[in-house]
Amino acid sequence: MNANKIYIKNMVCPRCISAVEKVFNDINIKPLQTQLGEITLSKELSVKQTIELKNKLEFLGFELLDDNRKQQIEKIKSIIIDHIHHLEDGKFIFSEVLANELNKEYSQLSKLFSVTEGITIEQFVILQKTEKVKELLIYNQMNLSEIADKMGYSSVAHLSSQFKKTIGLTPSQFKAQGIHLRKTLDKL
Repeated sequence: MNANKIYIKNMVCPRCISAVEKVFNDINIKPLQTQLGEITLSKELSVKQTIELKNKLEFLGFELLDDNRKQQIEKIKSIIIDHIHHLEDGKFIFSEVLANELNKEYSQLSKLFSVTEGITIEQFVILQKTEKVKELLIYNQMNLSEIADKMGYSSVAHLSSQFKKTIGLTPSQFKAQGIHLRKTLDKL
């Protein structure tokens, strides 16, 4: 584990950040910075602090990552989730975004992700986009054309086709069935 960075699995939303920050506060550690999947500290944790932190995080459904490959996978996931779920515009070329933000060749990242996760980065992006589309459909604040544009699809037909292929329903069928078909981000 890097002396000043702690990597945490399943930290996928602002609420997760708050929960993890509370754990750190409970054990009297003040992070310098907190972001999806990563905490920056001013100094390395003691063995006792690491054990306590690991136990408290696991109780809440998080996992302390100390393996470099796992850390890299969580960084990839965090970047994708952040861009799809937390930024205003879903029009990104993820191979470029990941290569730039992680300072590595995309082919290397893609191979690591596929071997470790059993799906490609592209499939993970599609799963995340599908969940975001579900959310936007449920909120009923945008029509399908606006959603397709916001999420970076070339057309409504492309969005609908990918949506149906991923979950087995068209966007209209999903909307008619409602919220019970959504998944939490850490379960994708």
